[in-house]
Amino acid sequence: MALIVQKFGGTSVGDIERIKNVAKKVKATRDVGNDVVVVVSAMSGNTDYLINLGKQITPNPDKREMDMLVSTGEQISIALLAIALNDIGAKAISFNAMQVGIKTTSDYTKAKILDINTERIRKALQEGYIVVIAGFQGVDEKFNITTLGRGGSDTTAVAVAAALKADRCDIYTDVDGVYSADPRIVPHAKKYDVITFDEMLELASLGAKVLHDRSVMFAMKYNVPLRVLSTFVENEGTLIVKEYKGMENMVVSGIAKKTDEVRISIVGVPDKPGIAANIFQRLAEHKINVNMIVQSVGHDGKSEISFTVLATDLADAKNVMKTVQEEIGASAVEYDENIGIVSVVGIGMKTTFGVAAAVFEELAKNGINIEMISTSEIKISVVIKKELADEAVQVLHARFIG
Repeated sequence: MALIVQKFGGTSVGDIERIKNVAKKVKATRDVGNDVVVVVSAMSGNTDYLINLGKQITPNPDKREMDMLVSTGEQISIALLAIALNDIGAKAISFNAMQVGIKTTSDYTKAKILDINTERIRKALQEGYIVVIAGFQGVDEKFNITTLGRGGSDTTAVAVAAALKADRCDIYTDVDGVYSADPRIVPHAKKYDVITFDEMLELASLGAKVLHDRSVMFAMKYNVPLRVLSTFVENEGTLIVKEYKGMENMVVSGIAKKTDEVRISIVGVPDKPGIAANIFQRLAEHKINVNMIVQSVGHDGKSEISFTVLATDLADAKNVMKTVQEEIGASAVEYDENIGIVSVVGIGMKTTFGVAAAVFEELAKNGINIEMISTSEIKISVVIKKELADEAVQVLHARFIG
């Protein structure tokens, strides 16, 4: 008998009929002899509705109270699913994050999981229950409700699977696996039967919306077998593993895009040691994650530092930059919200020459100007104008994947 953790997203539990459908899937997994733990997101649209309620009161609501507010969405879902399971003869019990001891940092709206107390989950499993857990939420050391950020239910599911040493974690979504690109942008995108953790982590962090990047990090760190599959289509989905035979045969496995970041450029920066450290330390103190960074030095001895942050962090970043500009004597700080980040990802890039040249050539051939570049062993990312992002995905997919 295996221990399976299943996660169902918001569209999977979007209404009562869909919740009943999920209950049947969960029961079928239990009926073949498996122990089952289910992690559930809020019903589709519920989190946005709750956020909008808070912002109707004030444009900048208190983050602690917003976490208290939006966490209620998952509690509705878990209770309804447990009711549906019990109704069809599958013994089930629902728990919120506090009840199962999902301990997190106190970083409201983007907390990180520190520990999970599995005692209550294991006891319920031993008593024959299907355990239904609220995703996306946790509790800090002072018992404040926290949330893990959008997509955080994926992280909850994989973290629970790791803590329980589950045999597998299945992530059910509204897509039937991991594709070489977003099928809405590239209709003939290829669905993969298997992909590596490294590739999935890059794709997730670079805009692929199949999985939350932190969930992939958990799976990779604790070697949790991960499967992505659809709630609505019967197939095996995509298995995500550490490695598989022939994984380097395909040079590029995916093209991803992000259009939710903003570029910040600090102009006229004194070119001396410690300036960059000061800038990024201040951002870190305010829990602002930085993605791409480029620094250039002019003939006048002044430098320009450009970097990207999530659009949701822009207001906080502006406050930080106002102070930093005065401290370091920069001449200006510029903000560009009209950017897209397009990335080419593949394990095979480690051992293949000329991929970067081919990326740049293809974009140039199609009149797409590159504004920033970032690379690693298995990815090349470029910043371009937001309105050209879809076209860039299409032409690069055609060049590398077909």
